[in-house]
Amino acid sequence: MSDSTQVSQKQSFFSAMRSHTASVGESYFGHMRFALRFAGLLFAAGGAALVHAVLPALFETTASRMIRRMYAMIETRH
Repeated sequence: MSDSTQVSQKQSFFSAMRSHTASVGESYFGHMRFALRFAGLLFAAGGAALVHAVLPALFETTASRMIRRMYAMIETRH
């Protein structure tokens, strides 16, 4: 691969990143903060669902409640 092709691909990648963050009205770090928080919530909801699968009396509504909250976060975000 030539140097000019690599430079072009890098520019295209960074352009896509800027375009995406701009389309959701966030800075790079603001978008990172939202995405990391969302990932943490997904992880927690998955953990609650996993525990519930093994011990049904625990976390009966936790995962579904968290998912509804995350859906609301996305819907009201912008």
